[in-house]
Amino acid sequence: MGAISDPNPEGSDEQQKRSEIYTYEAPWHIYAMNWSVRRDKKYRLAIASLLEQYPNRLEIVQLDDSNGEIRCDPNLSFDHPYPPTKTIFIPDKECQKPDLLATSSDFLRIWRISDDHSRVELKSLLNGNKNSEFCGPLTSFDWNEAEPKRIGTSSIDTTCTIWDIERETVDTQLIAHDKEVYDIAWGGVGVFASVSADGSVRVFDLRDKEHSTIIYESSEPDTPLVRLGWNKQDPRYMATIIMDSAKVVVLDIRFPTLPVVELQRHQASVNAIAWAPHSSCHICTAGDDSQALIWDLSSMGQPVEGGLDPILAYTAGAEIEQLQWSSSQPDWVAIAFSTKLQILRV
Repeated sequence: MGAISDPNPEGSDEQQKRSEIYTYEAPWHIYAMNWSVRRDKKYRLAIASLLEQYPNRLEIVQLDDSNGEIRCDPNLSFDHPYPPTKTIFIPDKECQKPDLLATSSDFLRIWRISDDHSRVELKSLLNGNKNSEFCGPLTSFDWNEAEPKRIGTSSIDTTCTIWDIERETVDTQLIAHDKEVYDIAWGGVGVFASVSADGSVRVFDLRDKEHSTIIYESSEPDTPLVRLGWNKQDPRYMATIIMDSAKVVVLDIRFPTLPVVELQRHQASVNAIAWAPHSSCHICTAGDDSQALIWDLSSMGQPVEGGLDPILAYTAGAEIEQLQWSSSQPDWVAIAFSTKLQILRV
């Protein structure tokens, strides 16, 4: 049993618990955060600031598991224009490609970490708006694991843009929704989904760009959907968050419009969702009630009296704004709240 404990614990050994939770205090409020996936970079994460000013900061930190300290490498800390809405390391487990990190804010930026780890350099600045040097701010993006030259971005200007980052060109740009697009997720090589202020989840296939499939629409009109997680282990399932809502809606794309289950044990708005990278039926959710909850959805099809309960729960020191489950080390989840980054063994 790790740091995220059974909601009904029998008492815990403090020494055991200490080695299951590692904390890093940043000099600023953390928003964007992501695990590195490279095999040679265990326990490495990127974190970025949320400051109401033009210059923001991004740090690359790493846990030294010999002494339990998470440390920032000052050489790999750099200024960033505006707060990044998201950051992702290149999905390159086998270390075949350059060590890249992408961020979204006013533009999509690709950063390269030098081979000797002495610095981070801006490799590409990608502006999807042909007609202007300005663009609608990017709300999110996703890096295609099956085809890592592709990144999809979502914008408040209602579009999603698919980039070929090797050629630094736009593959496809399409008007995805009627209102702002808040999140995007890949479900395969040429398939992605997005959520929007228009309250819908839509799936797009790049082989047929003229059409999209509406998988879900929120029941109340004008209720934005703000986050989307596509289950990598079982792509029939995805999960979405409704703005200012304490519930998480889990969808089966084979049965559009009807949620397969709604997770309703948070006491305040949910901010983040992460499917387990190694199990098709586990998901972690986190929110303004300071809770990170892990759910077992293996009984998803059957009705559960009174609704589903989480199997594990962890209470943080403040509202949890960010949550990431490590794909290279699936027994570790990272959360960010206020100025703290915590990694928890699950």
